[in-house]
Amino acid sequence: MTTLTASASTSAAATEANKPSFGRLMLSEWTKIRSVRSTVWSLAILIVVTLIFTALFMQMGVANWDKSDPGQQAEMRLDPTGTILGSGILLSQLAVCVLGVMVIASEYSTGMIRASLLAVPKRVPVLLAKAAVFGLLVLAVGELTAFGSFFIGAPILGDKAPVAIGDPGVFQAVAGTGLYLSLVGLFALAVGAIIRHTAASITGVIGFVLVLTPMAALLPGKVGTYVYAYLPTQAGFMITQQQTRVGDVLGPWQGIGVLALWTAALLAVAAVLLRRRDA
Repeated sequence: MTTLTASASTSAAATEANKPSFGRLMLSEWTKIRSVRSTVWSLAILIVVTLIFTALFMQMGVANWDKSDPGQQAEMRLDPTGTILGSGILLSQLAVCVLGVMVIASEYSTGMIRASLLAVPKRVPVLLAKAAVFGLLVLAVGELTAFGSFFIGAPILGDKAPVAIGDPGVFQAVAGTGLYLSLVGLFALAVGAIIRHTAASITGVIGFVLVLTPMAALLPGKVGTYVYAYLPTQAGFMITQQQTRVGDVLGPWQGIGVLALWTAALLAVAAVLLRRRDA
């Protein structure tokens, strides 16, 4: 009996020692992401295309400055940073949403998720490691894109709407753009983990960003104003503004906090479903 007990204890200890640590899980997820060439090329193209679009939109804005409405000119002078970042942010967030879905949903379509869950039976650490690696990657890419866009767009605006990185609220807006893209990517990843189907998840996320959010802006009254303000992408987008504008319900950090809460809630739902459903 003593021998059996000792053998069982040794076996349990060996099993515990062989369990992958969270750091190893992150390394595994990083290997998966960087080994897929389409992901690497997509992020590289995202940076280049966003910078090109920013330069083109700023050039168009300056070229048509005298023809533009005085209200538009005043808005650009009031928040030139938001103008620069907003010119390419739509493209960036759509690309990040698609990548976020594919990072998790593609594993279900190929069956790779079964191998991952066999190695880590508790399941939730796999999701958390994937979210951590993807979130950090998008954060780095987002910061590179945001600062690159700013330093390209600011000189083009020149004396029309002068702005410098040291002006009040500018650094916060530029740095916050990378954080916004990272959270949007995690939001999409959570949706992909819940739906588990690539096409359906992409359709849902893009529909939410491009259709539902703009439609919410058309809701009448104060209720409509608050519903629109507290939708995740609209709330998070506030961080890209140099300063709060008249009529804004949320401030920059309040908005990014709302987006973070939406993302955390969806990740929690994804974790619960991952534990309960078959792979």
